[in-house]
Amino acid sequence: MDGNRRWAAAHGLPAIAGHVQGVEAIKPIVRAAPDRGIEVLSLYVFSQENWRRTEDEVSGLFGLVDAAVRENTEELVKQGVRVRVIGRPHEVPHEIYGSIQRAEERTRRGTKMVLNIAFNYSGRSEIIDAVRALLAAHVDPPQVTEELVERHLYTWGQPDVDLLIRTAGEHRMSNFLLWQSNYAELVFTSTLWPDFSIADLDSAITEFANRHRRFGS
Repeated sequence: MDGNRRWAAAHGLPAIAGHVQGVEAIKPIVRAAPDRGIEVLSLYVFSQENWRRTEDEVSGLFGLVDAAVRENTEELVKQGVRVRVIGRPHEVPHEIYGSIQRAEERTRRGTKMVLNIAFNYSGRSEIIDAVRALLAAHVDPPQVTEELVERHLYTWGQPDVDLLIRTAGEHRMSNFLLWQSNYAELVFTSTLWPDFSIADLDSAITEFANRHRRFGS
């Protein structure tokens, strides 16, 4: 979900205002996704690389995430959406980690859609954590398979990514779901995330539906 700061700059506003609008842009997409047959929706909320930003911006982002989780958990329960946080949320401030854990527990019976919130996430770190788990379990190298590695990924039990949408004119993966996106279809849009609408989502889905997926064959 890229482009929050550029959106703010274009409107003569501080960066945090772009992040506020970015949070608002999430809500209609989450509401619309299940009706379009989307069973798993993953949002890249905060990457491990984002720690490099200014202390004020990081603090503001954490505050927004905390507020958004607290304010929208009950709505997600009503929608039947199950929240799962992927990444290393235990490394963030305790109060935010607590809000995230409560949201996961409160929504755990949701069956309409899984909402993955990638928070303090890195695709490489995810793979490293899987390798560490295998080493801790004393798995012999000849026993290591793709299926065994997948069992130790944050997204275990979920399908691989079908469609990856990148906003704001960026054309790169940016360390997001690297293992799971091995055959994902990529759609790039110049739309800044705060302006991303249901119409943009539908356009990406239409483009995806018109592609012929060969999976290497």
